[in-house]
Amino acid sequence: MNWYSRTQLLVGDEGVKKLASSHVLVVGLGGVGAYAAEQLARAGIGKMTIVDSDTVNITNKNRQLLALDSTLNRPKVEVMAERIRDINPDVEVVALNQYLKDQSIIDLMEQPFDFIVDAIDTLAPKVFLLYYAVQNKHNIVSCMGAGGKFNPEMIQIADISKSYNCRLAFYIRKRLHRLGVREGITVVFSPEKVADSAVSIEEQTENKIATVGTISYMPAIFGCFCASHVINKILNS
Repeated sequence: MNWYSRTQLLVGDEGVKKLASSHVLVVGLGGVGAYAAEQLARAGIGKMTIVDSDTVNITNKNRQLLALDSTLNRPKVEVMAERIRDINPDVEVVALNQYLKDQSIIDLMEQPFDFIVDAIDTLAPKVFLLYYAVQNKHNIVSCMGAGGKFNPEMIQIADISKSYNCRLAFYIRKRLHRLGVREGITVVFSPEKVADSAVSIEEQTENKIATVGTISYMPAIFGCFCASHVINKILNS
């Protein structure tokens, strides 16, 4: 009996072959992206490209799959690549320890992927990635804001044009509209209202000006929703 026999029982031999022959890109390995990457690996995706420039921080421990005392200060792509290979020794993993922006995004989006999971949490590179994914006709699912949310029953998968009551989605739609993109991007979002008390405003840094509180299970569920969309689309292709 092989390690994916339960998956094989559910999706059949043809489904296993489709998953094993697919190449999925996961950008961002934080609270959402690492869970998405793990579910894809456990489903039997044959090739994965993972991208992140961050290291594991102690503040990640309340919600991030990769955050353990034993992994603190290690590059997230390194920890994730080890974990994926430990699940499936046959998987091909391309691990890119880099901060995507500008030309690096353009170059990456010119590569062939069967699907892309966008779990970037910084606005400018996220919008840039989504725009060039659309330009290159990639299949993509993008995670909107999981911070400040409690209720998993409110999470939805929809076209970005149908997203609402999500501040991150609002700003992304606004910037994409300026670039001529109004639809064609699948997003995972929640319209649940974020309480003002869950947001801490900080001095402006390069990447963000506020910290939003998070609970352990919400980013994980967002990541699982992203993975489920990718897996189902590949199986039904």
